[in-house]
Amino acid sequence: MFAELSSILNASPDSFTQGEFILVSDRQSDASFLIHHFLSFYLRARCRVWFLGLVQSFNHYSAVSQRLGVSLAQAKEKGQLVFLEGLKESLSVLIPQDTNTGSKAMDFLRDPAVGLKSLYEFVRSGVSSSGSRAEGAEEWGPPVLLVDDLSVLLSLGVSVGAVLDFSHYCRATVCSELQGNVVMLARCDGEEEEGDGDDEGSETLLKGLTHQCSLTLHVQGLPTGFCRDIHGQVEVCWRRRQGDGQSTQKKLFQYKVHDKGASFFAPGTSSAVL
Repeated sequence: MFAELSSILNASPDSFTQGEFILVSDRQSDASFLIHHFLSFYLRARCRVWFLGLVQSFNHYSAVSQRLGVSLAQAKEKGQLVFLEGLKESLSVLIPQDTNTGSKAMDFLRDPAVGLKSLYEFVRSGVSSSGSRAEGAEEWGPPVLLVDDLSVLLSLGVSVGAVLDFSHYCRATVCSELQGNVVMLARCDGEEEEGDGDDEGSETLLKGLTHQCSLTLHVQGLPTGFCRDIHGQVEVCWRRRQGDGQSTQKKLFQYKVHDKGASFFAPGTSSAVL
């Protein structure tokens, strides 16, 4: 957990806003350190976490979390963490075994055109049962859904509309119905400019997700180029309903990622309310 980032977001494991949809995005940079932050943060907050790891393995996240002082293996054993290892589940769909014990969450790989209903049902059935617990089992806080990352679904043939539908239903179930939180990562590898390039799908996805979320953290490189002491910058944007409209506040921070955390600097912090 990165203490400086928690301070910026005015949150702690003992006190944080519920019902939030948080979008983490990056452009020609790597925002995965923020996913590691939110994973360790919500586990420390004693939330029950559903993690859709569509890009990296459980061992990858476990190794990073260990350096942040959190054991994912213990969290899984206690039932606090439910981890869908997308890479392994994909193999069970694409290369069926005689004794298939995998979930049906990745069934969309057989026909991406059908959408992500199976993946959503995996999430819905899990988080909806989070309130019930066996006698003697530990009691957890509000449910949290983490997804790393949505953009990979586009490369698997899923349409932008289907991905946005998935995020909308997840938000309705987790944030609105259960007052839990959702954190999703989306990547845009191209330059930020209009056109009909190869990244049009990821740009459309990012814009659609931005309209749905209440908090965005957008990571990008420094406009001045490479710097050894600063790895990039993060634009944090809060969106809050205000009367019939919406208020937006933005702040810009520079950051440097260390082995056990990250430092955030704000020499040129900008703030605007629209």
